Amino acid sequence: MADPMRIRAQAAGDKTTVRVLMAHEMETGQRKDSAGKPIPAWFIQEVSVAHNGNPVLTAQWGPAVSKNPFMQCTVKGAKAGDKITVSWVDNKGEKRSDEATVA
Repeated sequence: MADPMRIRAQAAGDKTTVRVLMAHEMETGQRKDSAGKPIPAWFIQEVSVAHNGNPVLTAQWGPAVSKNPFMQCTVKGAKAGDKITVSWVDNKGEKRSDEATVA
């Protein structure tokens, strides 16, 4: 399983800024190794964010996203103490889900 995501969620008024740093290699499938063989594609396909279990964002990504991607979004109505869950699924079927508490 991949390394944990670094999630920060900070409330300001009725909006919460969610910042996420994901650990993932994000290979495009277009590079070659030192022997000249293609490196297989391996990238995050879907990212989702939930506030207290209710989905607020779903994004579909492709191979053009950089290694260890960073994502930021704003969630309306989240307050200090609420739970923000970020999940992803890659093209090999691997999954990761991590949670943070709004500060």
